[in-house]
Amino acid sequence: MMRLAIARRIEDIGIVPVVRAPRAELALHAVEALIEGGLPIAEITFTVPDALLAISQASARFAERALIGAGTVTSADEALAAVQAGAQFIVSPGFDAEIVRVAHAHDLPVMPGVLTPTEIMAALRAGAEWVKIFPCAAVGGASYLRALRGPFPELKLMPTGGVSLANAADFIAAGAAALGVGSELVDPKELASGQLASLSARARAFVETVRNARSTRTPLQGA
Repeated sequence: MMRLAIARRIEDIGIVPVVRAPRAELALHAVEALIEGGLPIAEITFTVPDALLAISQASARFAERALIGAGTVTSADEALAAVQAGAQFIVSPGFDAEIVRVAHAHDLPVMPGVLTPTEIMAALRAGAEWVKIFPCAAVGGASYLRALRGPFPELKLMPTGGVSLANAADFIAAGAAALGVGSELVDPKELASGQLASLSARARAFVETVRNARSTRTPLQGA
């Protein structure tokens, strides 16, 4: 299944950069800089003006070099539009069973946003194999993620919201399958001022941090 292959690729990469930009063109620049920094993946959010155009152009331009997903997807209609624009995975800030249904109908992975065990159970009933724990840092960070791993040991957890270079290793040690990283990696102000080298440098730093954290993670901690 394409869905499972893409999901495995996302887990292998271990980081999902959240691209928010003031213009669609800058979102493409961000994807290029992320690839240069060793991250062949980007989640372009629906908060980007002309987001569907950005997703479509990024999917075409970087088809052989990166996974392009759609983020901040808040309805089934948006999910369908993103798929039609070429998105290879869907990320939502909250849980909506219809968004999961649309993504899976097109054999694509989806990461619904959840926070509580009740929401996680609802996502599991809808068929989600991954969940985005959001906003994770605001409710305890790595310790909260570790607590969720108890009742849901097999579920792929992607903490998002407040993930930084300073705490990335802690999230990996707590069992994160991947990290959703926003402005701590892709800074919209830097994008607007053309500081793409800084973005690439941070991407390399995140890649190294995740690689090192995974290499020292014990089997008990493993995702």
